[in-house]
Amino acid sequence: MSLLEASYIAFLLPPYYANLNKRLTKTPKVYFYDTGLLCFLLGIEEPGQLVSHPLRGAIFENLAVIELLKERMNRGKLSNLYFYRENSGKEADIVRMEGYRLEAFEVKSSQTFNKSFVRNLNYLKDLLGDNLKDTFVVYDGDYIPPNIINIRNISNTK
Repeated sequence: MSLLEASYIAFLLPPYYANLNKRLTKTPKVYFYDTGLLCFLLGIEEPGQLVSHPLRGAIFENLAVIELLKERMNRGKLSNLYFYRENSGKEADIVRMEGYRLEAFEVKSSQTFNKSFVRNLNYLKDLLGDNLKDTFVVYDGDYIPPNIINIRNISNTK
């Protein structure tokens, strides 16, 4: 893994954990800097294959994470991204730290918005209270309700 990180091929996204008295996952998640390389390694040769690929959601999440990371690095700043996951299954795909305040993102590869997308974000709001500044859902649909980010506009979260 250290070779992949040193070569800027992949990176580890650390978990966010504070003194929350919860059983949290503390193993980092692996993401690729280049989703094209990721697709190649998975044997995806054409865009049509991605539509029904069983790892489509993970690839889409990788894309969202890397776009948020690139936005931060292009401003000359270090990563401020994490993920949150409890052993019970409650999670937020991305937690972005802005100073001492947090923003949470749920990433879905769906083209149709579903109210269930915000379930874990609402749980996190209750858990973190005022420390959680804002929550967002990143998905690939056309309908964009408030606090929902279409993947094509992910850099507009600042």
